[in-house]
Amino acid sequence: MENSRDRLYRMAYAWTHDPHLADDMVQQAMFKALSNQKQLKDLGAAEAWLFRILSNCLKDYYRAKRDVVSSENVVIADEVTPEQNTEKQQLVDKVRRAVRKLPLAQCQVVTLVDLEGFTYASVAEILEIPVGTVMSRLCRGRRALKEHLIDVGTAMAPRRPATLKRVK
Repeated sequence: MENSRDRLYRMAYAWTHDPHLADDMVQQAMFKALSNQKQLKDLGAAEAWLFRILSNCLKDYYRAKRDVVSSENVVIADEVTPEQNTEKQQLVDKVRRAVRKLPLAQCQVVTLVDLEGFTYASVAEILEIPVGTVMSRLCRGRRALKEHLIDVGTAMAPRRPATLKRVK
């Protein structure tokens, strides 16, 4: 029986990674085994029986530890539906495809200004081009994106009013 206790402890520790919890689980399993030893018909199956009891003790521990929430107190208020998530992802995919169709120069400017929020002056410095070139590429890039997106049929997407950025 002592040999079984050591093996049960090693297994419980491997399952819980907590020496105190493992010891408690083994004690509980040994208590249940001794209390119910009349149920064991085949002594050859004793070892498997002990490990099954240990496994059940661990399941009981986690089941008791789990928080129980009454369904009466649960408020399901997710404002975003799966359909909305799908539509949003489809729109994102369409915009990404449209951005991929832009020439590299326009793509760089559009993504730096509109996605990353850089100022025109910062973009000019990053790309080593004049601010006027940033503005013209941005204008052409946005126009091309609009045409690509209208062609795809996403003109019904909510539009954000265009904003002008002051360049100093």
